[in-house]
Parts: sequence; C-alpha cells; structure tokens
Amino acid sequence: MSADLAITNGTIVDADGIRRADLRIENGVVVEVGEKLDGDTVIDADGLVVSPGFVDLHTHLREPGDEEAETIQTGSRGAALGGFTACVVMPNTNPAIDSLAVVQQVLDAASDALCEIVPAAAMTIARAGEQLAPMAELVRAGVRIFTDDGTGLQNARLMRTALEYAGGLNHLTDGFDVVLAQHCEVESLAAGGVMHEGEWSSVLGMPGQPAEAEELMVMRDIALARLTGGRVHFQHVSTRGSVSMIRAAKEAGLAITAEATTHHFTLDHSACQTYDPAFKVHPPLRTEDDIAAVKVGLLDGTIDAIATDHAPHTRQAKERPFLSAPPGMLGLETAFAVANTELGADIEQLVRLLSVNPAYIAGIDDRHGGRIEAGRPANLTVLDLDEEWTVTGAAMASRSTNTPYEGRTVRGRVRHTFWNGDHVVDMGEATR
Repeated sequence: MSADLAITNGTIVDADGIRRADLRIENGVVVEVGEKLDGDTVIDADGLVVSPGFVDLHTHLREPGDEEAETIQTGSRGAALGGFTACVVMPNTNPAIDSLAVVQQVLDAASDALCEIVPAAAMTIARAGEQLAPMAELVRAGVRIFTDDGTGLQNARLMRTALEYAGGLNHLTDGFDVVLAQHCEVESLAAGGVMHEGEWSSVLGMPGQPAEAEELMVMRDIALARLTGGRVHFQHVSTRGSVSMIRAAKEAGLAITAEATTHHFTLDHSACQTYDPAFKVHPPLRTEDDIAAVKVGLLDGTIDAIATDHAPHTRQAKERPFLSAPPGMLGLETAFAVANTELGADIEQLVRLLSVNPAYIAGIDDRHGGRIEAGRPANLTVLDLDEEWTVTGAAMASRSTNTPYEGRTVRGRVRHTFWNGDHVVDMGEATR
C-alpha cells in the first residue's frame, strides 16, 4: 500500500451521483477529492469509473468445513477481482456459524483475506429450524444479519419469535435494526425438485419446484413483518409473484428489502435442457417472464441489491448427474460484468445495486458504499465499462470452476480494487 496514491481523471460514481474528480489516498483513507491532485503513485483513470467497492450480501466461502471447494482466502481473491470490498458470508458451513466460537474462527481465517469478511449467523442452532441461535450474544459480537440460508425457516411461529426477539436488540446496535434474511422455500412443495416446475421439467422428465414454493414463504414473512414490525430481507428473489408481493409490501411501508442474483435475471430454465449441472441452483432458474419481472424489480427499486449467491463446488461434485449434483454457481468475478451486459441499467443504478444499497442493508455503510469523500476508508473499485472478455471457470481465482457463463462474452472489467487503501487488484490482477 502506497502511503500517498492519487487516482486522476476518473469519473466518480457514488451515492451522490456522477462527477469528474481526482482523489488522493493516504494510509488507507481518502484524504482529498478535488482537481489536479498528485501522489507518490498515480493511477490515470481517464475513461474509467471510480466507485465505492461492491458489497455482496450473499457469499458462500465454505470455510470452515468444505475447504476443498473454496477458502476464505481464495474466495476473497475472487471477490476483489470482481470489485467487491466486502462479502457477507453465509452460515451454512460445517459447523454452522451459530456461536461466538465459529464467528471468531471465520474472522481468524479472514486475517489474510483480500476484502472484508462479514459473518452472517444462523437464525437457528445448526440451521435445524428448531431452536433460535443465541442472537443477543452474536449481535454483541458484531453480527447484524441472521439467516438459515440453504433452507427456509419452515416454522411460522418460530419465525415470528425470531422477528420479535430481533426487534428488541437494537439497543445493542446503536439503533440499527437486526436483519433476518430468508431463503424462501416451502420444503413440502419444493422437496425433490431439481429445477423449475414447468414446461422444461416436463420435457426433460425431471422433478420440479413450483414458483409457489418460494411465493408462499414470501407471503408468510411479509405478513409476519407486518405483525411484528420486524425487518426481513428476502434472498435470491426469482419469481414474478415474489417481486409483486415485495413491491406491495414496500408501498405499505413495511421494513422489507430484497436481493436478486445475476443468474436469476440472465438465465432461464431452458438452460437445463443440456442436463449440465452447472445450471442447477436453488431457487431454480425460472421462466423468461420471471426474468423480466426480476429485471423490472431491480430497475424500479423493488429489489434493492444484486447479490452473487457465490456457491463453489468441487469438480467431482458438479460432474455428478443433474439429479444428484449439488446446486450452486460461482458469481463473484462475473457479477458486475454480467449485470453491466444484461440488465440494461446505467452505471449509477449498478453502483446503487452493487454497493450503496447492500452496504446499507448489511449495516457496514460507515466504511463501504456511500460517498467517496475525505475521511472515508479507501474501499474503492475502478471500472472499465466497455472492455469485453470471455468467461472461463478455469481462469478464476476460486478453487472451483462451476460458472454457468462458461464461454460467454461479457462487457465491463474491474481494473483496480482498493480495500482499506490496500491495492488488492492492479490492472485486473490480484496483488496477493
């Protein structure tokens, strides 16, 4: 890290909008934003965009327990290459992140990471859906998001209790409302389904998951949010019905936020016709109509954030037959480029969806997202909006290669990433 570095001639895009300005970084902090700045090291960003670093609300880094697929170090390298300066890591590890000891284990493993690792904790012990995790203890340790991601909390009474309990913890968080993030999937409807239930599941002869498996839980948790006043975040929204209900809930003033993944607004269930497990994911790839609705939801603000649901798996696991292969796709290195190519959003919208909004939802907007201004930590990414490149899993930083975009040409590349002023990506290459 240079003690004095300037980024010049760039177009800054942040929570305040768009402006042309230089900025100077010293000791990990932005110390000046202005004109004709200089430093010991100068990066010429002419023709490039300088934005706050991206924040992923939904990352699986597999550590502890499944390090053969990914580690915090390898996953964070991929995150930095994708422009992310913070990742909220999911608790479906082995053991689950449901105690202070495992939270600390994750933070210790993140000591050499290339971005900030923000542990989410399980809502229930071992993610079993039977007994609440020690939420107050975990909040005191800095946890702000709870989720049993990978499974939805099936018991409505327990979900109500969790919302009521979480609502009483903001005295421990300086007023920040603890977030309960829900993987919406009613098991009795989704059980056994390996793709979307519809035309292509019938053609292919594979068991499907109906859209209603997601939508019934979205409907239930909107009702519980209304009942309790609790804060609910809906993960990887994938259906038109879910988008419509979330839109109505927000219009009614409920404390609801939502995310969508790149694969749920770019790939439909017809991709499964190859029987390639690279396209197996939960919730499953839906219809073109659902894709259109998710895109509209992202563009009109109904859906607050683009998340990756980065889910690495070993080659051996993903080479099983479609029915028995695990669900999940890589996403960290491709999220910005895929969104820039496919969503139809301008760069201001993309920065809101990838940085500003997710940082706020995660409660880390004091250091990520927000404005690029003097006194803020230098968590930044420098973007080329026009560079085209071809996705290949083998070239990624991840220990796994299971990208659904293999061979696809996308537009938009991360040139530089700074995390607390550390130049972790330089000209598209990780520095460590």
